[in-house]
Amino acid sequence: MNKVEAPGRVDGRTARAERTRAAIVEAHLALIAEGDLRPTGERIAERAGISLRTLWTNFKDMETLFEASGAEVLRQQDAAYRPISPALPLAKRVDAYCRQRARLLQLIAPSARAAQMREPVSEQLHLNRLKHIDRVRDEVEQLFATELARAGRGREQLLNALVAASMWQAWSMLRYGLGLGVDQARGVMTRTVGALLAEVAAD
Repeated sequence: MNKVEAPGRVDGRTARAERTRAAIVEAHLALIAEGDLRPTGERIAERAGISLRTLWTNFKDMETLFEASGAEVLRQQDAAYRPISPALPLAKRVDAYCRQRARLLQLIAPSARAAQMREPVSEQLHLNRLKHIDRVRDEVEQLFATELARAGRGREQLLNALVAASMWQAWSMLRYGLGLGVDQARGVMTRTVGALLAEVAAD
């Protein structure tokens, strides 16, 4: 005869498991934020206050942990995101968009730098990056719909250029390749996005 557990007991166990998983993800991202861009399972478990066995009971491997941590980074971005009205004049839309992109890119900077190191050998980190690209693409399509429509057959090329200028790889080049401060890097992004849209806006 099968033993039936009380709902409260099951709910309590589920809640504890969720808290443990959240603590592991928090520990993982905290270590990365502190500069440990490739934290080991041992270090993550120690930071979360759990055993290594508990870590791998909750996450079968680093790929599943990357998935959960990537979802948390997206959640943090969503919480910090503020919608921009497509009805604003183009110059104000470009300025607001680039200010927000700079803020969000700085928010994800530690995890993005860590992911960049491991992505060549991690399918999940690659999938995480594609999610970021899709979100930026959707935002660009909505915010600059008028200008993209004016581009005609060049729409897709313009869209790709705007997305590329807005992503972590471009921001990383500005911040860490060229050594620019946040305000300087944002200024370059604003100039790039503005210039890409200027031609179709003038038609």
